[in-house]
Parts: sequence; structure tokens; C-alpha cells
Amino acid sequence: MSTDLNQTNQQRKPTRYVLAVILILGLGIFFLSGAHELVEWQAIGAHYAKLSCIVEERLWLSYLIFMLGYAVIVAFSLPIALPLTLTGGALLGWPAIILVICSATAGAGVVFIAARSFFADLLRIRAGPFMTKLEAGFSRNSFFYLLALRLIPVAPFWVVNVVPALTSMRLATFLLATFIGITPGTAVFISVGRGFNHILAAGQTPDLTVLTSAPIITPLVGLGLLALLPVVFRRLTNGQRGLSQ
Repeated sequence: MSTDLNQTNQQRKPTRYVLAVILILGLGIFFLSGAHELVEWQAIGAHYAKLSCIVEERLWLSYLIFMLGYAVIVAFSLPIALPLTLTGGALLGWPAIILVICSATAGAGVVFIAARSFFADLLRIRAGPFMTKLEAGFSRNSFFYLLALRLIPVAPFWVVNVVPALTSMRLATFLLATFIGITPGTAVFISVGRGFNHILAAGQTPDLTVLTSAPIITPLVGLGLLALLPVVFRRLTNGQRGLSQ
């Protein structure tokens, strides 16, 4: 019986790495092929009129292509999600909010699964006590920790996809916290993208400094801090219980 189990495990080991290898190869091909140049603002501005015509003529097909493309970009952790979000706001308008949220959540789920199948065991061995503390924190307050990380834009999106996968966090909890957590930021960025419509139509490059301005960052940070209140309250409560005992 044990021999059969060992053989089964050996057969499963190569397959569990397939998804992670595909994602890594996709990231390399993206840069080596020069595809990243297509999402630069100069290229978007040059083709914006043609893209607008396509959206007007085939709106629902444009929605579908945008969603699938966005999910693939997030799944491969390509560093173009923000310009694509802004472009989606300019081209597709307010419906881009739900398109981005759904596709980004789906792509993040793929990264979560890939990271858990490929990196988790390796990092558990090398990280040692740090990994133990990380798992303990996420196991107690996983939803609110991740919600705060999604709301406060201080870490790259792909990093926040990978870190929870290295803990005991459930996939369903990860997806729910991601869906809720990225909603405010997505709405803000789509709103900014809507304002880029006329700028891109004129073939000009938008001023991205607005994304780091106080009116944009402050509300997101505030929401992130609110998400941490249940964690702080739970710790204070547990501390008072320990003192009373």
C-alpha cells in the first residue's frame, strides 16, 4: 500500500509545477517579445481612435476580450494592470469597474493556486520561524489582513497574491477578500481613466501624478485602516482576557 502511495505522489509532483512554469514562461515571453511596448501610453494614444471605433461597433465583444485579457495579465503577473485599468476606464466607461474586479479576482486566484503548489513547500523549509508567524497571523485574521492589503496600495498586486498562498488561508476567503478589497481602488482608477478619454483621443500622454495625490491615496489608506480595526479589537480583547486570568 505504501509503495502505491509513493508512486502516486511521484506522478503528481511534476504536474503540480506545470501551472507555475507556464506563468513564469509567460512573464519572460512578454518582455522578450517586446509586447510590453504595446501598452505604453504613446502606443495607446496612437491607436486610441481605432480602439474607440472597435468598442463602439462591438461593445459586448470588447467587454469579453477585455475581461479575458485582464485575467491573463493578472495571472501572469504582468506589470501593466494599472495602465490597462485606466485605458479600460477611458474606452469602456463605468462598466469597466465590474469587468476589472471580476477578471482581476479570477487572475489572482490562478496566481494563488500556482504559488501554493510551487513555492509554499520550498519557502516553509527556508523561512522557518518567519513562515510560522506568517501562517499564524493569517490563520487568525486572514480575511481582514488581506482586505487591508488590498485596500492600501502599498504593495504590488502580485505580491499580495503570493503571500497568502504561503499560509493556510483558504482559496474562497482569498477570493472574497480580493473581490471586496480591490473594489474601491478600481472605482477610483476607472474614474481617473474616464478623465483620460479626451487626452488619449488627442494622442497625448496622460499625467499620472494624479494617482499619487492625496485625494486618491488618502481614502484608500483610510479604508485599509478601517479593515484592520477588527484585528486590533481582537488583540486588545485577548490581551484583556489574559490579564484578567
